[in-house]
Amino acid sequence: MSTKRVERSATHAGSWYLRDKSSLDHQLTDFLGNVPAASFEHGPLPVPDARIIIAPHAGYSYSGPTAAWAYKSWDVSKIERVFLLGPSHHVYLSNCAVSQCTEYQTPLGNIPIDTKTIDELSETGKFQKMSKAVDEDEHSLEMHLPYIYKILSESEGGMRPLVPVMVGALSTRSEREFGELLSPYLADPKNGFVISTDFCHWGTRFGYTNYVDDADCENVRSLSSSSHFSSSSHGRSSLNPEVPIYKSIEIMDYKGMDVSNGGSHAEWTEYLARTKNTICGRHPLGVLIAGIEYLRNKGVELALVQRRPVPGTGPAEVVAKENLTGEEALKYRFGKIYWVQYKQSSHCKNLSDSSVSYASGFAKA
Repeated sequence: MSTKRVERSATHAGSWYLRDKSSLDHQLTDFLGNVPAASFEHGPLPVPDARIIIAPHAGYSYSGPTAAWAYKSWDVSKIERVFLLGPSHHVYLSNCAVSQCTEYQTPLGNIPIDTKTIDELSETGKFQKMSKAVDEDEHSLEMHLPYIYKILSESEGGMRPLVPVMVGALSTRSEREFGELLSPYLADPKNGFVISTDFCHWGTRFGYTNYVDDADCENVRSLSSSSHFSSSSHGRSSLNPEVPIYKSIEIMDYKGMDVSNGGSHAEWTEYLARTKNTICGRHPLGVLIAGIEYLRNKGVELALVQRRPVPGTGPAEVVAKENLTGEEALKYRFGKIYWVQYKQSSHCKNLSDSSVSYASGFAKA
């Protein structure tokens, strides 16, 4: 890659999030400050070894508070670079693309691009290079930059370089291929990962009105047909009265999160095929799941874990993972995803409504 300085402008500042440096910094501080200082299950934040996070990319007024839960959990103490994987919203890609810029601008300050790692990825022949215009048009990467800048710049290690990757409309096979290709970086504790995705986009304006009322999402049907709605009901569902549309959306999203927890790429793709859930970052998330599964199959696991005691029973005990069994062993599997926050932009109750869901999570690796 050329050593010429090429800066990607913060094209969505002033519209999707605040442009003023001081105002943006205060807003992010407030978002992070509203997250509890300790999670209900994992102790003080950030979570030790949680160097992989998943967070939404909508405008900060919608998803900023939810994203804060992931960034508050993020452990950057050992990392030397950050991989940022986001979907392509405006350009069709059948593979993945890397940036040709050397810096990413944010209102808080610039983030350097790890051009050496970009070159390594390009040399595989699997990645194409996105133009500066395409780079600047995409919001799924940019919406994470202020958070990344703030967390890194305020950490002991200071700013570290970024490896931005735009993930295209990958086939099931391609998700596995890119998961395997990125697995050496995923296994390296010096690398942090940020996966950019929103969850369900529901409503006629998104072309998605699927409905479920069972936890396993086996009975998926579309509400856009007249058999489920009548004009006399003013667009209100005549389906299960105990499961309004917004609850159905939650069921589908939570099922997707539950499937991702298991780390099976086949189950992830089957879930998407069954529900057609409009998770816009399903391909970046699929690459992560495939990479984690590949590493597990290669025998990469957490070597030691800290077993948290029942309060009042004594100090935490550090044990070897092979001494754990059952549910406790599953809890400490390499790359297990923990989802810590979930919100919907609005509660849909009839066919004229619409909403987007946002979720945040992390994985220990």
